[in-house]
Amino acid sequence: MTVLDTRALNRATLARQLLLDRAALPVPVAVGHLCGLQAQEPQEPYVGLWARLREFEPAALSGLLTGRDVVRMHLMRRTVHLVTADDAVAWRGRHDAMLRQRVLGVYRNEFDGTDLDELALAGRALLADGEARTPAEVVDALTGRHAAPGRRALGEMVLAALVPVVQAPPRGLWRTKGGVRNVLLSSWLGRDVDPAPADASDPVGQTLVRRYLAAFGPAASADLRAWCGLAGLPAAVSALREELVSFRDGRGRELLDLPDAPRPDPGTPAPVRFLPAFDNAILGYHDRGRIIDDAHRGLSVAGERVVLVDGRVSATWSADDGTVVVTPLHGLSRADREAVAEEGAGLAAFLSDGGSSRVRIAGPPR
Repeated sequence: MTVLDTRALNRATLARQLLLDRAALPVPVAVGHLCGLQAQEPQEPYVGLWARLREFEPAALSGLLTGRDVVRMHLMRRTVHLVTADDAVAWRGRHDAMLRQRVLGVYRNEFDGTDLDELALAGRALLADGEARTPAEVVDALTGRHAAPGRRALGEMVLAALVPVVQAPPRGLWRTKGGVRNVLLSSWLGRDVDPAPADASDPVGQTLVRRYLAAFGPAASADLRAWCGLAGLPAAVSALREELVSFRDGRGRELLDLPDAPRPDPGTPAPVRFLPAFDNAILGYHDRGRIIDDAHRGLSVAGERVVLVDGRVSATWSADDGTVVVTPLHGLSRADREAVAEEGAGLAAFLSDGGSSRVRIAGPPR
């Protein structure tokens, strides 16, 4: 079986994630290809798409949100994701059990004695009028009847697990501040969530596997599980095995992939890329060694924005009063610093609507 080393996996990931070459794709097509973008920080998807698409205009994504073509909702790993409306409808039911279990795992005994099915019905009834409500408003309305869980636990169980809701704009619009207001997904989109699969064939699970590999492969089953949070996909993987190809990584793990998916030559040059906080190019794997050193793995869950140099996480970045500030994690060569400065200037201009191209890189060149 062919062994793919770390650099080969890195270049495959960059290609699938549209980070090797910026893509000339419409925004909804890119969001769909990426299986959504993690979006608990409302402005971060804009940076993620700027890093991946040619001539990306923030107004395009804002328009898709207000036009209800993309939505913000709890989905993979019980985190807020920006996904297409079609994926929201198709995937939400498949994630129901995982979402419920993850909330229970956080709050443990707070729901002892609570009938979760009854709570779900009450939450749906409250939101059935199609009005967008804040978490506090939902909790206030339900607390009298379901007083056992704490307020935070009650709100998260109803709005992140039991009831399919989306976060309505202005939350998530470009340069617009707005608190979380939840509206029933079926009211917002005019169609209900597809039911969870009732048989072992699990066509939704098979679609998730194919879509994941298209955007993240080659990958192990553990990587797939880390990305979506679902433990029940082995049957879907087994059903697809005959149409997939297999590799090994340097640790001996089996990696699965779509046969015709891009796997560039490991020597392919990789441009500098600035990634937003919680980007799935890093978080979408159990073994993240293809893109980030183990010593820096904590950055990916701490919300640090990172810079890829030669395809690997090599610096963090922030924006301060129109200046993009880069802090290298190790010494950068003069050529790498120049490439970081050039790409950072483009990011500064993007973030300031063309008002600034200032970049500051800490430390001397290597």
